[in-house]
Amino acid sequence: MSAESGGARPDSRIAVAVITRNRPDSALHTLDRLAALPERPQVVVVDNGSDPATTTLLRSHPVAARVLRPARNTGALGRNWAVRATSAPYVAFSDDDSWWEPGALRRAADLFDRHPRLGLLSARTLVGDEGHEDPLNAVLAASPLPRAPDLPGVPVLGFLGCAAVARRPAFLAAGGYHPVLFFGAEETLLAYDLTALGWGVVHEPSVVARHRPDTGTRPGRAPLVQRNELLTAWLRRPLPVALGSTGRLAADALAGDSDARHALGGALLRLPRAVRHRRPLPRAVEEAVRTVHATPPPSDSLGPP
Repeated sequence: MSAESGGARPDSRIAVAVITRNRPDSALHTLDRLAALPERPQVVVVDNGSDPATTTLLRSHPVAARVLRPARNTGALGRNWAVRATSAPYVAFSDDDSWWEPGALRRAADLFDRHPRLGLLSARTLVGDEGHEDPLNAVLAASPLPRAPDLPGVPVLGFLGCAAVARRPAFLAAGGYHPVLFFGAEETLLAYDLTALGWGVVHEPSVVARHRPDTGTRPGRAPLVQRNELLTAWLRRPLPVALGSTGRLAADALAGDSDARHALGGALLRLPRAVRHRRPLPRAVEEAVRTVHATPPPSDSLGPP
């Protein structure tokens, strides 16, 4: 189906994977938005441990989503379930508080069609009803990595999980989201693994996602992010980098930082499994990671959206 085709027929090239947990109102709002898209994509919802009544509501929605209900909360791994459950060559990801602008999915599918090495596309994200720019947009757009002639957009080594589109075979080849991390800053490791396999990971602002996150506090989020940043270092970075990251987090914990203490404790529990799965990045990818880490974020990414 070409970009010029009308929106009356579903675009079978792309599906949308949604993960949700105990937020029925938000999830139903997302399904409303997905049902209104001109692409009429197939929708797969992974209901991560909600009560049966919520699952029934999701299954009865007019978007006719395929709803999967694991026996436990699968965290970000629910996206892996959803990808395996569809045969569409491209899969867009939404959380229960995010969706896609009309025409964005067709634009993304066209880009994947034209660029066979493209493995994952990070969209431009607009936040809230007012459509503010997510600060991550500026960070990704300012990536110091050189553009590739066979890829659109800007090469990056990170993305927002609820505003990305993946080539299904590439996602599966990379193993999807890693079980050691479960949830929290899990995107970086997937970007590393796709790049290590030779797939392009890019930020492309012409593809637009919408995000309406809960404005309340997210207790426990910061330690999860710190924990997974450390585990990612042990999984893929050189040993001196992993040891240095561990030492810095331990120093913060000993200095009385409660987030660091919880993050370190969580990382140590998962560290034996991370070491078993350790696979250092190829030299070229490690050099790209160092380049990204050495580049300060743009000034316009530091304020609130």
